[in-house]
Amino acid sequence: MMTSLYSEEELAHLGLKGYGKHILISRKSSIYSPEKISLGSHVRIDDFCILSGEIKIGSYVHISAYTAMYGKCGIELEDFTGLSPRCSLFSASDDFGGNYLISPMVPEHYTNVIGGKVTLKRFCQIGAGTVILPAVTLHEGVAVGAMSLVKKDLDGWSIYAGNPLRFIKQRDKGLLNLFEKIENAR
Repeated sequence: MMTSLYSEEELAHLGLKGYGKHILISRKSSIYSPEKISLGSHVRIDDFCILSGEIKIGSYVHISAYTAMYGKCGIELEDFTGLSPRCSLFSASDDFGGNYLISPMVPEHYTNVIGGKVTLKRFCQIGAGTVILPAVTLHEGVAVGAMSLVKKDLDGWSIYAGNPLRFIKQRDKGLLNLFEKIENAR
């Protein structure tokens, strides 16, 4: 019986760089260059997500529907992070200034792709419709509100929102007590 998720056997044939246990990946997701993608344990990837390039996903991570992760220069989601629906993470971007051509179909020497690794440290949560641009680190415990644009590193245990992005307030750390319970149960 076919389900909406890949079976264990099918996961083994996807060609992922590596993966842990309890992996739930929708058949309706698109995974490009699977040999560059690694997943921890307890990872869920919902319908219509796109994963492309160098991507490392930790454990206890949820990637909601319609999220796109473009990892040309690398993307890392550490443990207990989450992406709400329709998030877009870009680790590279074309130069739109007018002096270069723009397209992956144009010979590389006519383009100017710039970028850097995108990193979400442990316990980060990203609201629906948020865009994260290249070379950004969200430090531990960051929460970003829906429809935000993230262009720079964000300080840990803080809540941000908007476009332009602004600091809202410090984030509580009560979830660390729950994390300890999960760690002790392992």
